[in-house]
Amino acid sequence: MKKISISIICSAFVILGFAQNKLSKSDIATIDYKVVAMKKEQIAKQDQDLMEAYNNLLKTCDKNMSFGPFSVMDKKDLPPSGNKHDYMSLAPYWWPDPNTKTGLPYIRKDGEVNPEVSNYPDKESMPKVCEKVYEFGLAFYLSGNEKYAKKAKELVRTWFLDSATKMNPNVNYGQAVKGVVEGRAEGLIDTRQFIFLLDGVHLLNKSKSWTINDNNELKNWFKAYYDWLDNSKIGIDEKKAANNHGIWYDAQALAITNFLENNEESKKIINRALVRLKDQMDAKGAFPLELGRTNSLHYSVFILNAFECIAQLSENINVDFRNTKLSNGMSLKNAYDFIIPFLLEDKAWTWPELNHFNIGDAYPLLLSATKHYDCKTCIPLMKTKSPDYSKMVIKLL
Repeated sequence: MKKISISIICSAFVILGFAQNKLSKSDIATIDYKVVAMKKEQIAKQDQDLMEAYNNLLKTCDKNMSFGPFSVMDKKDLPPSGNKHDYMSLAPYWWPDPNTKTGLPYIRKDGEVNPEVSNYPDKESMPKVCEKVYEFGLAFYLSGNEKYAKKAKELVRTWFLDSATKMNPNVNYGQAVKGVVEGRAEGLIDTRQFIFLLDGVHLLNKSKSWTINDNNELKNWFKAYYDWLDNSKIGIDEKKAANNHGIWYDAQALAITNFLENNEESKKIINRALVRLKDQMDAKGAFPLELGRTNSLHYSVFILNAFECIAQLSENINVDFRNTKLSNGMSLKNAYDFIIPFLLEDKAWTWPELNHFNIGDAYPLLLSATKHYDCKTCIPLMKTKSPDYSKMVIKLL
């Protein structure tokens, strides 16, 4: 696509990533399969500490049996390729220019969401599909009820596999700005949700509904997607990102290579993530590039959630990312040591935070700090902040 001007292009690349404004649901964390297997045994014994969360998960999934299925074909408008099978999202704060006949190039209206965004619902639908596959997969694994596996399969096949509805394995048109750029590297933050989808798929492995053929088809899709992610210009640009975008790129890449059972590639990604941790974390355990944001606590939690995903995904292939000492003597624990006192409100956050911080976004970190860093007050805080904690999925993880 012909570029309009250098100044417009540069301004386009400093858009705050709209998809970053929300993390995944606060009761979703990357699954530790060993822990979930233990919880399954406890539930089978009617452990009263878990039954409320377990029953609430099944109740939620029962209510969601009519959810979707959704696909990229639900778009009202076509992407630049002319093929609805290609994923597309619009940068939300860019509008048609009323001073040009075509409305192109779009102009920025900070904080005002162009309603045209809703013509491309891929960015809204795809995370919901991933979240529901995660929940249905967990419900099947814990209960053994095939109806949950069947629903998860329907959602996966509709979005990824069935010829009439599947997404093409690329994100060439993510976070587009019409008349400026057809797609941006920043659009890949949308697909971090694949991490949670693949967790849900893993839990379907013993299902009669989720067949070896289904699994192989999905592996072929993700093999093609990973090839695009690793080699396309958009993928390479995002891989080079120095802030949270780079580590979220690594987290989703690692989830995919784990799924593909490519341990050699997984270890390359883990080593790259360790370099990012050393380069991006300062001597206090903070991430200066995130502290410089207007919502600095949100983004400090956001990037650490990505590193936490890397740590858990690494454990799944018997690599200890969490305790690896960097060349400067630091480790991931230093990042937790920095952020946890602020999350527990033992210290006041002194960096910019334009919008109210949702403590639920930090629940995966508080859960991990409890498991791995002996935080005695993290779970009590979650119970205080969420009176329905005993019903939450995160209690099962």
